[in-house]
Amino acid sequence: MLPTSLKTLVLLGALLTGPLGPAGGQDAPSLPWEVQRYDGWFNNLKYHQRGAAGSQLRRLVPANYADGVYQALQEPLLPNARLLSDAVSKGKAGLPSAHNRTVLGLFFGYHVLSDLVSVETPGCPAEFLNIYIPRGDPVFDPDKRGNVVLPFQRSRWDRSTGQSPSNPRDLTNQVTGWLDGSAIYGSSHSWSDTLRSFSGGQLASGPDPAFPRNSQNSLLMWMAPDPATGQGGPQGLYAFGAQRGNREPFLQALGLLWFRYHNLCAKRLAQEHPHWGDEELFQHARKRVIATYQNIALYQWLPSFLQKTPPEYSGYRPFMDPSISPEFVAASEQFLSTMVPPGVYMRNSSCHFREFPKEGSSSSPALRVCNNYWIRENPSLKTAQDVDQLLLGMASQISELEDRIVIEDLRDYWPGPDRYSRTDYVASSIQSGRDMGLPSYSQALQALGLEPPKNWSALNPKVDPQVLEATAALYNQDLSRLELFLGGLLESHGDPGPLFSNIILDQFVRLRDGDRYWFENTRNGLFSKEEIAEIRNTTLRDVLVAVSNVDPSALQPNVFFWQEGAPCPQPQQLTTEGLPQCVPVTVIDYFEGSGAGYGVTLLAVCCFPVVSLIIAWVVARFRNRERKMLLKKGKESLKKQTASDGVPAMEWPGPKESSYPVTVQLLPDRSLKVLDKRLTVLRTIQLQPTQQVNLILSSSHGRRTLLLKIPKEYDLVLMFNSEEDRDAFVQLLQDLCVCSTPGLRIAEMDEKELLRKAVTKQQRAGILEIFFRQLFAQVLDINQADAGTLPLDSSQQVREALTCELSRAEFADSLGLKPQDMFVESMFSLADKDGNGYISFREFLDILVVFMKGSPQDKSRLMFTMYDLDGNGFLSKEEFFTMMRSFIEISNNCLSKDQLAEVVESMFRESGFQDKEELTWEDFHFMLRDHDSDLRFTQLCVKGGAGGTGDIFKQSNACRVSFLTRTPGNSSCPPEMVLPDTEIPELRSAGLKKRFGKRVMAPSPRLYTEALQEKMQRGFLAQKLKQFKRFVENYRRHIVCVTIFSAICAGLFADRAYYYGFASPPTDIEETTYVGIILSRGTAASISFMFSYILLTMCRNLITFLRETFLNRYIPFDAAVDFHRWIAMAAVVLAVVHSLGHAVNVYIFSVSPLSLMTCVFPSVFVNDGSKLPPKYYWWFFETVPGMTGVLLLLVLAIMYVFASHHFRRHSFRGFWLTHHLYVVLYALIIIHGSYALIQLPSFHIYFLVPAIIYVGDKLVSLSRKKVEISVVKAELLPSGVTYLQFQRPKTFEYKSGQWVRIACLSLGTNEYHPFTLTSAPHEDTLSLHIRAVGPWTTRLREIYSPPVGGTSARYPKLYLDGPFGEGHQEWHKFEVSVLVGGGIGVTPFASILKDLVFKSSMGAQMLCKKIYFIWVTRTQRQFEWLADIIREVEENDSRDLVSVHIYITQLAEKFDLRTTMLYICERHFQKVLNRSLFTGLRSVTHFGRPPFELFLDSLQEVHPQVHKIGVFSCGPPGMTKNVEKACQLINRQDRAHFVHHYENF
Repeated sequence: MLPTSLKTLVLLGALLTGPLGPAGGQDAPSLPWEVQRYDGWFNNLKYHQRGAAGSQLRRLVPANYADGVYQALQEPLLPNARLLSDAVSKGKAGLPSAHNRTVLGLFFGYHVLSDLVSVETPGCPAEFLNIYIPRGDPVFDPDKRGNVVLPFQRSRWDRSTGQSPSNPRDLTNQVTGWLDGSAIYGSSHSWSDTLRSFSGGQLASGPDPAFPRNSQNSLLMWMAPDPATGQGGPQGLYAFGAQRGNREPFLQALGLLWFRYHNLCAKRLAQEHPHWGDEELFQHARKRVIATYQNIALYQWLPSFLQKTPPEYSGYRPFMDPSISPEFVAASEQFLSTMVPPGVYMRNSSCHFREFPKEGSSSSPALRVCNNYWIRENPSLKTAQDVDQLLLGMASQISELEDRIVIEDLRDYWPGPDRYSRTDYVASSIQSGRDMGLPSYSQALQALGLEPPKNWSALNPKVDPQVLEATAALYNQDLSRLELFLGGLLESHGDPGPLFSNIILDQFVRLRDGDRYWFENTRNGLFSKEEIAEIRNTTLRDVLVAVSNVDPSALQPNVFFWQEGAPCPQPQQLTTEGLPQCVPVTVIDYFEGSGAGYGVTLLAVCCFPVVSLIIAWVVARFRNRERKMLLKKGKESLKKQTASDGVPAMEWPGPKESSYPVTVQLLPDRSLKVLDKRLTVLRTIQLQPTQQVNLILSSSHGRRTLLLKIPKEYDLVLMFNSEEDRDAFVQLLQDLCVCSTPGLRIAEMDEKELLRKAVTKQQRAGILEIFFRQLFAQVLDINQADAGTLPLDSSQQVREALTCELSRAEFADSLGLKPQDMFVESMFSLADKDGNGYISFREFLDILVVFMKGSPQDKSRLMFTMYDLDGNGFLSKEEFFTMMRSFIEISNNCLSKDQLAEVVESMFRESGFQDKEELTWEDFHFMLRDHDSDLRFTQLCVKGGAGGTGDIFKQSNACRVSFLTRTPGNSSCPPEMVLPDTEIPELRSAGLKKRFGKRVMAPSPRLYTEALQEKMQRGFLAQKLKQFKRFVENYRRHIVCVTIFSAICAGLFADRAYYYGFASPPTDIEETTYVGIILSRGTAASISFMFSYILLTMCRNLITFLRETFLNRYIPFDAAVDFHRWIAMAAVVLAVVHSLGHAVNVYIFSVSPLSLMTCVFPSVFVNDGSKLPPKYYWWFFETVPGMTGVLLLLVLAIMYVFASHHFRRHSFRGFWLTHHLYVVLYALIIIHGSYALIQLPSFHIYFLVPAIIYVGDKLVSLSRKKVEISVVKAELLPSGVTYLQFQRPKTFEYKSGQWVRIACLSLGTNEYHPFTLTSAPHEDTLSLHIRAVGPWTTRLREIYSPPVGGTSARYPKLYLDGPFGEGHQEWHKFEVSVLVGGGIGVTPFASILKDLVFKSSMGAQMLCKKIYFIWVTRTQRQFEWLADIIREVEENDSRDLVSVHIYITQLAEKFDLRTTMLYICERHFQKVLNRSLFTGLRSVTHFGRPPFELFLDSLQEVHPQVHKIGVFSCGPPGMTKNVEKACQLINRQDRAHFVHHYENF
């Protein structure tokens, strides 16, 4: 009877282990015993984990680590492992075993060890005890490089150990630590299920019933590549219970033996018990096989191995710890290694030993061990008969002598780790002992109660003294440092030495006595005494005979020994002679063949932006073509008619330029017009009657070229398609010149000579450049050097230039005008004194002297003479009218004839000449009396050619026109230049009204002098420091926000970088790719934050609401779009860095061994010994993070390219569509991080809150977008502007300066475009002014065109989204505001101006007291609709709140004389009629571009009490940049601060 406590433990074990399902192991009603678990758990009911798979090894002797905890002893504390291997274990093979132990017993021992222990699995994180090969090693370093290092990765250990000296590191056993047949059935339930067939209780077989099926990926079978051939993969490897059961065919044969024995037992049981099911058959067969295995191992093999018999079994001892000790691992494996022969025989039952083919004609008597590691599909082991012959051969073969010598097949050609195909088995075993922290040989002897040797010679007298001396020298003669493994080898000879024998015997006895499932334990209910006796009588010979059906007489009774008289003696004791040579070590290049593909992949990814650019360019070209087609409707017929009148040809421009197609027209007025392919006139040649025209025809190269030489002009070289086309053109030219006196002179010459003699346009330009330089040098009395450098042959070129004469076209071009302009006609006629149609150097000089040095009287007389067309000395009203007409040509005839007549009458009347029909020069000069200073500074702006001569001689024009007032000391004019009185407005203490045309006294200069005295002169550094302080003050909100955001991003980067660099749990990734992981993980955190919170910058409704709160004081909501761009650019830079980090990672991962990758990515890889890591393309295209990463880069490339300013302008629809890829972008980001290769997903931490806010904001916009808005009025205005007036939704509230987004489904697209409202908040309807600048706006203009036939218009409806806020709506927060509008950018200010006047008329209290509106336009006709609004504002502006200044840029500096005269006329019109000559407004009109810096500077003096002035600009980027620059320059001063809000379009 069992004691009560033991019964309780048995009951507990039964509850914990059963009942199991039919796939698992126990069926309680059918199986009367407790089925042993596969994983070894609960064998001991008190200490459940003892002997279980994954349990730690149990030390017999305290650990011996360098730090006492886990760090292994290495050089120089211990000798080099390879040197020790050479010194101790090197020797010749061929000595037989002292007791005739057989090779079958040797490999059965290896099979028993595979059943008991497995510590070869590399541990994680990876730690290495690499073996440094001495220089010149004949096997591993024959080239004497001295840098060969054989990798050795430390084994897996129990993570709960290695914490302190009292808890040193202990390795874990990856298999069960029992003799339970785990090498047959596996060490886990799932492994066993994979091996089973679930039919008849048998293990699954392959096509041949005698063999298991091949290893599958689901099995954790070790699949190391064949070191001899490099072949890998599962093919040819069988599914065994032992992970390394396929290491050699000899070990493999024993696995096949037990596989067949199990199936044989199951088959017999099925015959005896036909009613049993699969589970019953399997468990009964398994029970019998394990018991037989235990009996053979302990009672047959162990005595043959140790020459000792274990003590009699006395029953199960539950408190016996059977755990495997690391000392046993070293002792058993290393002693067995000394017995391995260089080859293994094969024979049949009739004692015929097989021979094997070898290179050459000879054959090998045995299988060479070193060439059969991990061999696939061995040709000598294809059938069950081959396996039987191998087993018979091993049973007849005597193993090597049990001594210190290890054959070269193990010592030099053992399967290597990682990139090396071979390694040193002995050196690896030494490193393994150091890894396990094994004690020294002396420590182990003392701990086990054995007497340690006193000196080296006492170690073993049978060992060669030279070996002992060499070993002692390596240990510095210190015997106490000799390691356990080497000491055990040296003490053994014939049998294991005392140390090894004690360790091995102790281990097996503990295994037997501590095993509750031991077959001799009658209390476990497994077997009866009769069955136990039967099992005890079963030998390995019986198993072999039963499985192979071999005649028993062919085997000796004890197959572990071969004695004299036993059947089939071996032919000879094998040596390396006659055996094939071992295949030498090879080093695998993991990246071999991948370099080109990896580079191409990276190049392809880098080409994403290029491909996006090409696509965007194609889209832009298509959209431009579409736009041009829309704009050019109705013009094609005219072009065709014009082209049909000309002769097509190719013009040759010069020796280094390409020819281009032209059309030459010959007109009846003896002129030739050269037109380009767009039918634009390139050149007009006037053939004078008295001119000699030379026509030179080419006589070579197809006779298709001609040269037309016209005196005083550059030549025309034409190339035709054929000689016939050229002859036709010559005939037309002869007909044109038939009436002229000199006629047309025709000659012929070689084409090369013809082209060499041609005077090209470039050559003519060089001559004209010298012409103008010499001209100005004489007029202004400057040195030759100041006139510009001349070529080496300058004297000849100067003479040629001085004799040169200008044609009308060249004269007009030098003035920047058109040849047909009336002013050019008058000036040219005046200068051409000899009337030959050209202006000589002297004639041009006379005119230029007047403009450069003449007095106002000289200039007015010159003008008088120019327009005294009949030369009678008087200027009639008609001639005066003609003069004015030529002046306004530059403004595209902006005045009608009636308006011009009104101007002339007004000027005559103002001067008192209303009764005169003709004016003398004195009368004419009297009319210009108030503008003497303007005439004084009037000059002739002449283009100086390539040398830029005009820039040298042209004076500044900034002094001519003033805005308000300027301090004399602060003026940029020369001191002697005094501003005209008409330019100085009145000054009032509270901001007087500024009107040009009112003549007032200039302010006392003293006031300005006193103001300037307040400024302190600082040094350079002090000025820069002050400017920096002002910059910080101006942009403190922007700086704070950008700094905070950047600090968060930098903090996230630093946090992840520090974590993975120093603080992360050890996963080897930081050791594998330190820089790559820091870059990739750090940037990933920053990018996640950026891409999440960039959504907030696009929450337009939220921004519009928040800008009205106190937060606007601290956050620059107006800069949301700029901040969006800044975040996007920073994010894309970080994305590139992130990708570069991963490119480094992929390369490193592609060249890192699989054992290391298993540590880095334990959830992805399983170390199956195959060594080869996945290729680069697996990381890029076969993983979720890799593929989504590539797609992310593609999406980003498309979005960023199409979002650039250039492509956004050319194809807004492309930008709009591609930017909607943000949905795909965020989906890919979420998927990209969700795979959790390295860390758990964290993107949602940053993304969730911004995403919720953004979705809410979009829902608000979508709720508005669903409402259709009816268009009340549509009008097509000049300059491509479309005016739309539509209904105002009831709940639509907005402020002046805000903008909306509209969509029109009638255009076939639902894209929304932003436009600023031009209506005021108090109006009942909403209005927009939309300029047609792209396909969408052009088509919008078309569909809102008025219907043909006078039918009532039914306008398409719009969809409205908004309003949205921007900086312009804050105009009312400043006492003084400056509004600057350029082009269509005036739209927000139309709303602001109307709103301002309305609030003023209603008596509303406003902070804003003054607004200056600057309108910059090319011509006033471009946006006449704004003139109507300004006119309305002027009529209602009773409090003089608005001051409007209009700048017409088309008149800028084309010809100073005409500009001055127009300026005089404009001021006269303002003075007489109080309105502009050009716009009809009371607002001041200027010519040229506004100098913003001077204007803003003058505002500080006009409003000295104002400390902050708002500047609001909208228009082209160039204009807003100039305004921004002016604000920055002015803000450097310690005066009023200008706050600039701008919007580009």
